[in-house]
Amino acid sequence: MEYIYAALLLHKAGKKVDENGVKAVLTAAGVAADESRIKALIAALDGVNIEEAISKAAAAPVAVAAAAPAAGHAAAPAKEEHKEEDKKAEEESGMAGLGALFG
Repeated sequence: MEYIYAALLLHKAGKKVDENGVKAVLTAAGVAADESRIKALIAALDGVNIEEAISKAAAAPVAVAAAAPAAGHAAAPAKEEHKEEDKKAEEESGMAGLGALFG
């Protein structure tokens, strides 16, 4: 992640995102820079419009966050039912007393 952050920081500062720049940012942050990872990052970013990629990435979590409450609401009763089943199984096996010792 720190390699991507370095590239984003360079882009935000209006600097060219290249191997030397990424290495300089990583070194300044106290991260041991791996030359092969830097080269792979620069190669992966070749021809990528960073602004467009950021805007697409920023739009995606909004849709996921909107759907999350509906899914979370439906899952809650299942957890309660599961707890009741576990409690019933403990009582039947005689482990309820031992379980009470540990909270």
